[in-house]
Formats: sequence, structure tokens, C-alpha cells
Amino acid sequence: MEQHNGGFEEDKLSEHSEQSYAENKKNTLELVTERIDPEEGCSNVTLLELKQKPDRFSKQLEWYYSPAYLLFWVGLFFAVCYPLFNYLPTGVKIEEEANLPGTFVAQRAESILIQLDLMGPKIAGDYVTEVEMVEFLLGEISKVREEMRNDLYEMEVDVQRSSGSFLHWQMVNMYQGIQNVVVKLSSKSSNSTSYLLVNSHYDSKPSSVGTGDAEVMIVTMLETLRLMATSEEPFLHPIVFLFNGAEEQPFHGSHSFISNHRWSANCKALVNLDSAGAGGREILFQGGPNHPWLMKQYKKSAKHPFATTMAEEIFQANLIPSDTDFRIFRDFGPVPGLDMAGCYNGFVYHTKFDRLKVISRGALQNTGDNVLSLVRSISNAEEMYDTEAHSKGHSVFFDYLGLFFVYYTESTGTALNISFSLGAILVICLSLWRMARVTDRSVGTYARAFGMQFLLAILGFLLALGLPLLMSVFYDAGDRTMTYFSNSWLLIGLFICPSIIGLVLPPTLYLSLRPSEKIPHTYHLQIVGHAYCVFMAVLCIILTVVGIRTAYLFMMCVFFYLGALIINLATRLHDKGYLWSLVLCACQILPYLYFTYLFHALLVLTIPMTSRKGMETNPDLLIALECALGSILAMVFLAPLLNLFRRPKSMVGGLALVMFIFCMISVSDVGFPYRPKTNVMRIHFLEVHRKFYEYDGSISLEDSGYYFDLQDRRLEYPLLDKINLTGITRVDDYCKTEMYCGLPCFNHRWCSTVKDARWLPREEPVDLPGTPVLQFLNKTVLGTASDPRVRYNFVVSSGPPRMSFFVQPRDGVRMLSWSFLRGMLDNPSVYKPPYHIFFGYGSDNSPVEFYFEMTKDDGNFDGPVLELGISGHYMSHLSKRDATTQKFIEDLPDFAHPMEWPSSYERYIF
Repeated sequence: MEQHNGGFEEDKLSEHSEQSYAENKKNTLELVTERIDPEEGCSNVTLLELKQKPDRFSKQLEWYYSPAYLLFWVGLFFAVCYPLFNYLPTGVKIEEEANLPGTFVAQRAESILIQLDLMGPKIAGDYVTEVEMVEFLLGEISKVREEMRNDLYEMEVDVQRSSGSFLHWQMVNMYQGIQNVVVKLSSKSSNSTSYLLVNSHYDSKPSSVGTGDAEVMIVTMLETLRLMATSEEPFLHPIVFLFNGAEEQPFHGSHSFISNHRWSANCKALVNLDSAGAGGREILFQGGPNHPWLMKQYKKSAKHPFATTMAEEIFQANLIPSDTDFRIFRDFGPVPGLDMAGCYNGFVYHTKFDRLKVISRGALQNTGDNVLSLVRSISNAEEMYDTEAHSKGHSVFFDYLGLFFVYYTESTGTALNISFSLGAILVICLSLWRMARVTDRSVGTYARAFGMQFLLAILGFLLALGLPLLMSVFYDAGDRTMTYFSNSWLLIGLFICPSIIGLVLPPTLYLSLRPSEKIPHTYHLQIVGHAYCVFMAVLCIILTVVGIRTAYLFMMCVFFYLGALIINLATRLHDKGYLWSLVLCACQILPYLYFTYLFHALLVLTIPMTSRKGMETNPDLLIALECALGSILAMVFLAPLLNLFRRPKSMVGGLALVMFIFCMISVSDVGFPYRPKTNVMRIHFLEVHRKFYEYDGSISLEDSGYYFDLQDRRLEYPLLDKINLTGITRVDDYCKTEMYCGLPCFNHRWCSTVKDARWLPREEPVDLPGTPVLQFLNKTVLGTASDPRVRYNFVVSSGPPRMSFFVQPRDGVRMLSWSFLRGMLDNPSVYKPPYHIFFGYGSDNSPVEFYFEMTKDDGNFDGPVLELGISGHYMSHLSKRDATTQKFIEDLPDFAHPMEWPSSYERYIF
């Protein structure tokens, strides 16, 4: 403090705002008495406060302003974030094209999409997919060729048909006669051998037309191809447009191209387009890996950026029950790229409601603008000449409210995270020192106060994180998960309010119950923010050290608090009552908007996924975690400011009351998750007819029933009072004796949850459209007495486009070789029997020949050696369902959406 000759310095900070005028006067006079030097007189007196009139900036505000304070932040989200998240550009019409040359024309893309929508489901192996769709694409490409600038460009078109196999998940993924339509567009003036690959798929799931997933991307590619082929500005690098015919198989089309096509070796970068919803904006959720120059291209070109590193890390942690062709190009190319997908309205994903009416022209324009600009940019990028030379690690990337895009390398992110975190800790130390100097107290007093608040900050963080998670556990224990599925506003009371209560409760109770006479309330409240800031800085450093790039969120949190603190110190608002809180609130607006926008986007993406997250995991845990993290990051410095107002405990009680009211609403009919057409319950089941053949050829079991692969945590319970499920049971007994519980699980996801499947027997045999025919060709004993071996040869014919072979060597028998991909046999520690070979075909339905070569411990091959299961999946909507199945489907409640098909299963012992 400065000292004036012959007097006292005017006060820089008032005493506790709740002290009475008399107490202020008494404390002031005592301080004067203590500080006067009897020898020097009054000339050397230093005094914290001599003014007898309380400072109006040091008073707490009345309690009734606190609801308005919280509602301001809620209103800010709905006024800014919500409209920006839902913003879509106006779709360009065909008649406007003359005035907007080189612009993506959404109306033209929409006209093609209408035709694709009318074609119905497109299941790989069906006539509509293998013939009509291929002819349609070739026709549209021919139209582009007619418009193409032949003086500038040349176009090659190829219909690829190939076969192959690869290891994916826990199965051999095998395909035959898979078709892709491939177009290469090149500038005649360029001799580059580095190609840009643009990929999407036109096949769909059973019962789904696939307009959103992913015919929107197909028409986007066609319009992009047209605009690139008619542009007056040639590009440097050839562009390969891959219209992929079998992504849902899964990934047969992309593997077929990257492994077998003559152009694949030249593909140096990828733009992968897919969808997990319909309508709205597409999100960039994966990039690279290790190619930050691709993010530079996105930053330079994307007109409507929407991206976040957090989505990439969530996706790659397998928290999302989906996958894309990006994985295949990355793992089998490897081709670095950008993975973009529609994420809005995931409720219709893979259902019959994925139709044109839920996709606006604005959504087409948004995606088209981004894809066209991105293709133009990358096809002219100098980095394409030698992409490996620009492989420089991962990127940290995000958009800000869709207004602009930020990216930097992981190494830069590490430097920023650690620098700002350590800088914040240093400035907070300076702030504490200044508090001690201004109040003429020891630094130790403030250090102890900070230490206590730091412990309370840890407690507050744990409560803010733990209370929503605890709510999710309680709801799961009461079989009330997913109450927010149709009414997402319930999340405010269920998870967001508990998180805010957790942040506020510890400092509020401490400041209310143990007020410090040594430290003014205004400083104590600042220390609360300081403690949270240091804690966030420590978390930022820890996450950075372990390599989690999402640490940028904590860095952003620390950065804006640090900025507010520096401003307050520089302007001395730091010491003028509660004025520092105005600067803090102003500096928190930008991060608050970002965090609420980001976590709103994540909830829009993940809430629909809870209906297909599976039975084993409580989906509310993920949603509660997102709400908690979003609330912490957005409100960590704002929520404690409730202590600016009188009676802060009453406000905490008000939040608890809101939480209680929302809980009561959630357990009423409002909280029932499903709604017809818009928020459906996914029912996946197969109509199965199965036969178990014994070693002597006799049949030990032949029955029919419905095999349910339940998709969400509510299991079959919502159906029990709607349809007749008498006799439905688990399959635990079969799991003890049969491969995969004696059920024809479709792919790895089905097989990984088969132990939790449900079986509903039916009296009438399932009338199958057909049955795969297994022919045992021969058995040959090979090897010697010291190395005994046996080989079995088989052929399967007349099967549907999707079949599975399940293989289980008997006790004492070991598989040495087979005609399938050897990867499983070469990695016995990873792949253990029973083995799963998935087979799918497109245009080629020729029989499948295969063999198994085995050895046995005792060398005796006269008894049972091998169990072999064959399942056929008649997934097409064209495959006939019998009358009993049709009646069962008709009886399902209107909120249930079935994805079903007839399936055969025969188990043999050889």
C-alpha cells in the first residue's frame, strides 16, 4: 500500500459485506489503535479501512437476484448456441445456378435423392442393389460426362467386382462378387500420380431405405463430381469417387477397393462420408491419423465447420456403437483422411423412418458446400505429392459455434496446455500475495485459506461428477433408464442440476458456516475460483501427459479464467469489492457458449444411440457423464458466484427442488422412452428354424422360434404387456453345450452379446425362403504317426447373400490350417474357438468350397473331431415372411420398430 505523508490511505477493500456498520467502526478503530506508532504519532499509520460508510461494491446482492443470474446463462444458451447449432444454409435452386457458378446446387442433388428414396431398401445381394442401383449410378455419371469440359478433363468409369477376406472384430469377414462403381476424374494438364479418394456407400440395412445413411452422401458426391468436371479451373491431383456397394455387410465394398482395385495404390488421401442420422449438419469426427495438413485443408475450405477432437477420442474408445469405412482405409491402405458423418436425428438411423421427408434441402446444401470445397482444396494441395513427408502427429481441432475452425498439432497443444496451466498457477499465487498485502495479513493466512478451498474444489468436482452418475445408477436399479430418450429436457433436472449443486455446495457451506474474520468475503469468494482454476490446471496437465487431446477443454477453461484474473489485477478491480466478478462473468461468456454448444452436440449425437447401446451397459452412465462434464466446464467458475447473493443455501435448495420435480416427472408416463415414428424402440430378432445333427447323422433337436438380440437396457420389459411373450427365456442352458448358445448370431456384435439373448419358441415351424446346402466332400487322413493330421473338404451352395460358418474343434483337437484367411490361426492368443467366418456375396452367388486340416492328441480320427454350424440370413425385404411372423410383427406396439429376417441354423458333428 502507498503511504501519504501526514494521513492514511483510503480503503481499498471493505470488511465482510454482512458486517454491520457498528462492527465496521469498531474493527477500524481497533486497527487504528494497533497500528499507531507512539513515537512517530499518526504520520506513519497504515490502515486497511478508515471510511465509516460501507462500500456499495462490497455488499452481497439480495437473494432474489440469484434465479435471474442462473436464468441469464440458460437464456444465453437458447439465444445463441441453440440457433447456431441448428443453423442450415438456404438450399440453392437450379434456376439460381447461373448467378452462382461453381456453387453446390442442393435442388439438383435433392432431385436425385428423390429417385433413390423411391427405390426402397438396397440390401447387398438384392437385384435392386446389384443391378438397378449400379445402372442408375452409371446413368447419372453419363450425364456428368455429357456436361464435362473435355478440353480440360478426362474421366474413367469402372464397375469393380471382386472377392476377398479380412479379419474384423472377432471374425473372418469374407466376400464374393462385391460391386463398386468407381470414377476417376483427372485434369489433362496434370501428371500427378497421387489421387484423392472420396467414398460413401449406397447399400442399406434391412427395413431401411437408407436415404440418410448414406444416399445423401451419394448424391453429394454426384453433384461434386459434376461441378469438378465442369469447372474452368483444373485441379492438380486426380479424384477417385468410390460409390461403395457393400458397407453394411460390413465394409466389404471398401476392403474390396483398397485391396484389389488398380487405382487404390495411388490414393494418398481420403474424404469418407457416412451418416448416423438424417438431416442436419455433418460432423468431422476423425482425422489423419498423424496428418495435420488435412486439418489445415478443412480449416481453409469448410464453409460450415463442425468438428471436435473430443468426438474423435470418444469414437476411437469404442463408446459409440457404430463404425465406418474410414477404419478399413486407415488399417488396410493405409490412407489418411477425414471422416465426416451426419449426426442429427439419429433416432431414424437404420429404421424405415430414414426417408426423404426428414432431410431438408438446407442439410443437403450444408454438406454439399463443405464436401465440394474440401475436395477442391485437397485436390490442389501440394502436400498430396508426398503425404508421408507431412505426417507430423495428431491434431487438436474444434469449431467455435460453427463460425470458425481451430486446429493445431498435438505438440503445440501440449505446449499450450502446460504453459497456460502453469501460468495460471503463477498468477493465482500473485493474486494471493496481493490479497495478503492489501489486507495487511500474512501470506500464510491466505495460503491456508487457499489450501482449504482447494480441498473443497476437489470435493466439488467429485460431487459434480458423482451426483449425476449416482442418479444414473439409481435409475438403472429401478429399471428407469433412458427416461430422457424422447424428452431430452429432462436432463436439466436429472443430471445437470445435480452437477451444479455439486459444484456449489462445498464452498457455499464453508462460507456460510465458517466465515473468516481475517479474510473478507469478497476475497474468500475469489479464492474459491482460484482453487477451481488450479484444480482444472492440474487436470489439464495430467490429461496432457497421458496423451488425451481433449485436455484442450480444460486448457480453454483455465485460459479464460487467467485472462479475467490478469485484467482484474491490472485494473485493480481485484481489490474493489465484488467488481472483479463482472470481469469474470464477461470473460466466461465465450467459453460458456462453446462448452454448452459442444456438449449439446454430443448429446444430440449420443442420446439416440442409447437405444442401440446394448444390454450390458447402463446407457445413462454415458449421458450423465456428458452432462456432468459439460456442466463442470461451463459453470465451474460461474456456479460458485451464487455466493454473491444473500442466502445462497436457499438457491442450492431451489436447485434441489427443481431436481426433485424433474425426477417425479421422469417416473411418470412422460419418462417412458419411446414414441411412435420419432423415437422408436429397436427390436432386432430373427425367425429361426434350427436343426442339430449328431455324429451318427441323427437329429437331436429341431425347433423354431424368435431369437432376440435386444438393443437397449430396458430389454423386453416394455413389450410384456403389449404382445404375447409367454415362454420367452434366456439361453443359458444352450450356452453351456453349444457354440454361440446354439443361435445363428449375425456378426460380431450379435455374437458378443449372445449369452444375453432371448429365445421365444413357437409351435409352427418357420417357413424359410431357403436353406444353405452343406455337402461333405471327403475326409483324408494325412501326416505320420508322429504328426497325425486329417483334412475335411466341404462345399456350401444355394445360400443367401449372407451366411456364417461356426467352427469348434472338439476336445483334444487343434486346427492347423483351413482355406479361409489364416490370421485367426496365427494369433491363437487373440482368436480362440469357436471361430466365426462371415460370408457375404453381391453379384456372384457361386458355391463356397473350403477345407479344415486338424490334428488330434491321440491321433485317432475315427470319432468326432469337429463341430460345424451353418447359418443363412435372408435379410432382404423381398424374402417372404410366413403368416405367423407377419402376425407377430403386426402385434408389436406402434413405438417398436422391428429389424428382422428369417434365418436357418444347422449344427453338424464330423
